[in-house]
Amino acid sequence: MILYPAIDLKDGQAVRLVHGDMEQTTVFNDDPAAQAREFVEAGCEWLHLVDLNGAFAGEPVNAAPVEAILKACPVPAQLGGGIRDLKTIETWIDKGLARVILGTVAVENPDLVREAAKEFPGHVAVGLDARNGFVATKGWATETDIQVTDLAKSFEDAGISAIIYTDILRDGAMKGPNIDATEALARAVDIPVIASGGVSSMADLEALKATGVISGAISGRALYDGAIDLGLALTTLASD
Repeated sequence: MILYPAIDLKDGQAVRLVHGDMEQTTVFNDDPAAQAREFVEAGCEWLHLVDLNGAFAGEPVNAAPVEAILKACPVPAQLGGGIRDLKTIETWIDKGLARVILGTVAVENPDLVREAAKEFPGHVAVGLDARNGFVATKGWATETDIQVTDLAKSFEDAGISAIIYTDILRDGAMKGPNIDATEALARAVDIPVIASGGVSSMADLEALKATGVISGAISGRALYDGAIDLGLALTTLASD
């Protein structure tokens, strides 16, 4: 199971939110590229980036720090937030991004997801953000009546590389991930599922790995706060 250290970008800084609330922000580093290098030096295989401003604006806002991270770090990175058209997808891939994460458009324009996955094979993931099992969009500000599992199953034949499943009520709250819901989703589809939201301890990571079906986990606040030692976590997850 792969551990993805998270760098959430707001106003050019690396931050963490609570429950996706832009008013509940903690700044952890005003140099996101330096933060990314720290994660890479600790041995991470991937980076998970989120353009928080972009998620609300519907277009990239924190492009400069993302580009700085891509230039500074040799490991692949995935990015979500404000990516809602083919041109933006192409631009990011051309700049060296390994994987774009499509969230809002997966609900509003699923044909775009299919087109992107076909045009850029291996480079497109879908971000499913849920509150009480229902998908939320536009930076989690808009709730829908769409069940997460139903939407995930609709992309089974699209050729997407992964699903990033975030339980909004767990995100940034250090209360542990929703393991049951994440495992259920991973068992319901053949697409690799990455857990996000609330991953706050080694026990959480071990429990996610123990399901045998969850391919990765994203953690942010716990790494910044020291609740999870990144080096130890990577070693643990790499062992059988």
